Order: sequence, then structure tokens, then C-alpha cells
Amino acid sequence: MLIATWNINGFRACFNKGLINFIQKYKPDILCLQETKAHPDQLKENQRNIYPYEYWSICGIKKGYSGTAIFSKKPAFNISYGMNIKKFDWEGRVVIFEHKNFILINIYFPNGALTLQRHLFKQEFLKNLPVFLKDLKIKKQKELIIVGDYNVAYKEFDVHSPKTLQNTSGFLPEERQWFEEFLKKGYVDVYRHFYPNKKEVYTWWSLREKARINNKGWRIDHICVTQKLVKQIQTIKILDKQLGSDHCPVIMDIKI
Repeated sequence: MLIATWNINGFRACFNKGLINFIQKYKPDILCLQETKAHPDQLKENQRNIYPYEYWSICGIKKGYSGTAIFSKKPAFNISYGMNIKKFDWEGRVVIFEHKNFILINIYFPNGALTLQRHLFKQEFLKNLPVFLKDLKIKKQKELIIVGDYNVAYKEFDVHSPKTLQNTSGFLPEERQWFEEFLKKGYVDVYRHFYPNKKEVYTWWSLREKARINNKGWRIDHICVTQKLVKQIQTIKILDKQLGSDHCPVIMDIKI
């Protein structure tokens, strides 16, 4: 089973600039998108029903902001949205897809760079997420796959210039520590499991700085799984040549 995750920075913007070509080339069984910036009712006819089953979580605060979606070839055993915390759930950041054999959580983590308020919002989100995931795992008695734009790079070689960026949101000491503590709770960063020392492989590049040309990027899009699932993973790839967004997709093949 191929599971892909991609922050597309706008569904309508990315649709003809890479998204459809990506789907046709890789044919993921389950596709998780972040920062969709759209409501299904806003889509053109040719942008609808690209998968048999689609599950959208939209931002209820303002149009064209945030949003996540899961597209699947087969229906979810059960579907739900959010973390049961209104301030986060209003922004459409979480879709929970329950499969017969696992639970897939697609998350668009907050960006804390704009203001102090958003920084604190992000830190609160990070604090609450592990509690929510633990409760979900206990309640459903299934293993977890957590994909998405985490907006956190935690190893020095996950950013192009660690010394310069050490005081930048997404690579702050407290955020890096959060990720390390998150992994200690029983989660595995799948890419680093397979490629523990691989450098200069990123998933996001600043458009404003035209950073992709020189590969001055960050690895902030991740797939993490609970430990029991690791032995079922066949491959994971960061598709850094795929265009269409300021992020690139990450795709995992898992034997179910």
C-alpha cells in the first residue's frame, strides 16, 4: 500500500502544476494533503472526484486558509476530524482515517513564525498532540501512522544552515526537543529509520528566497509510525524533484 503526504500550498493552485501528474505517476492508494486552502464547493468540475473517496477538513475561520484532506481508493472504516480542541479544530488541521489494520492521522501543524501569539498557539498544539494520539491508540487498539507538514525540523542536517536558523520557528530548541521527546513516546521517524545519516534531503524551500534552486531547504514533512509498524514498511522516498508547491511529497510503501 502506497501512502503519500504533501503540503500542496493550495489545492486549486497546485492542481494543474503538479498534483494531477503526481497522482497519475505514483498512484498512491491513500493521499494526504495539507494546506488545501479550499472547500470542495469551490472546486471546478475537473477538480472534483479525483479519487473514489475524499475526506476534507476545512478552516471554519476564514476561506483560503489551512485545511487538510485525505483521498483514498477504498473507503475509510471510520473517519473523524480534529483533536476535540475547538481552537485547533476550527482551522481544519487534522483528518483521522481509520483503516481495518491501522489509523492514519493527517496533520497540518501550525506555523509559529508570524507572531508571538501564533508561536504560543503552535507550542500548545505540540503539547496536546501526544496526549490525543495516546488516547486514540488506547481507544481504538490499533497502530498509528502520523503524516503531514509537522513544521518542525529536529536534526541539524534537517536544515541547510543549522547555526543560522537555530532561533527560527520550526528549528527552535524547544521544538527540536519536542520532536525528540515525541519519538521517545514510541514513534519512529520512518525516513530517518531508513536513512539515519543522509544529508541535504529536504521537503520545503522558501519561495521568497528562491531557495530550491540552491537546495537551501528544510525537512519538515514527516511520516512517523508506532514501533510495531516499522517491520511492515518496504520503502520511503522524499520526492524532491516533484514540482507544484514549495513543499515536495513524501511517499511510503507499507505491507498491509
